[in-house]
Amino acid sequence: MFIETARTAALMVLAAALAAGCATVVPPTSPDQLPQVRPNYVIGYLQSAELPDSQALLPPPPAAGTAALAADEDAYRSTRKLRDTPRWAQATKDANLTFPNAAETFSCALAMPVSAEATPHLNMLLRRVRADASRATDKAKDYFKRRRPFMAHGDLSCTPREKMKDDSYPSGHSSIGWAWALVLAEIAPDRVNALLPRGLAFGQSRVVCGVHWKSDVEAGRLVGASVVSRLHADPVFAAQLAAARKEIESARAAGLKSHLNCAAEAQALASP
Repeated sequence: MFIETARTAALMVLAAALAAGCATVVPPTSPDQLPQVRPNYVIGYLQSAELPDSQALLPPPPAAGTAALAADEDAYRSTRKLRDTPRWAQATKDANLTFPNAAETFSCALAMPVSAEATPHLNMLLRRVRADASRATDKAKDYFKRRRPFMAHGDLSCTPREKMKDDSYPSGHSSIGWAWALVLAEIAPDRVNALLPRGLAFGQSRVVCGVHWKSDVEAGRLVGASVVSRLHADPVFAAQLAAARKEIESARAAGLKSHLNCAAEAQALASP
């Protein structure tokens, strides 16, 4: 209740500023300016009622004896050979959704640094989209209660310390990663051929980890895309999107490059 009230208050302030004729509304860039749902997780842009209904949006997960479930099992088995390889290490890294680490997920795809210091609006855009894309999967997760593949097979995941339950469908990480990719492709369209494959690979990392089925990831992308569509009706998101676009332009004009080992990331993600 507190979170929804705080978000409503923020929207009222924005509306008042626009009504007063302010030329520019600057969305917050510091986590301290926003309520947090838990440590390191600030609220998204959307209220609960504005989120896409994932239970209504998605079909049920594949049933026993279907070709779709067989494809899920095949994908799971084919990725077991990747354990302890660079692709497994990348999947482990992709599992970490906390900031500042998560801010760098698309740094190589954008070919520039991304951080709270270098790109404060872009950083906050990613943080708040993460919240909306994750929350949008909750209703379907709670309804379908699908068992995760590594649990079903008595196997290990790439993040054995991560606490998990039977809520595999749809994949929240995939929803987040695909939402990030779509938003970034919009403000850096010349990098679309790097950004969208990175978004796909981010979801695939969950299959590599053994924590999601192939169909979980595909469903997650659908939810993520629906969230991005809804976000375009939100004025704070639109303002932050425009500010993030300017940060990307400024970083390019300054010749800033990603400090990550992008060649190693590309090689790891090239694994089948």
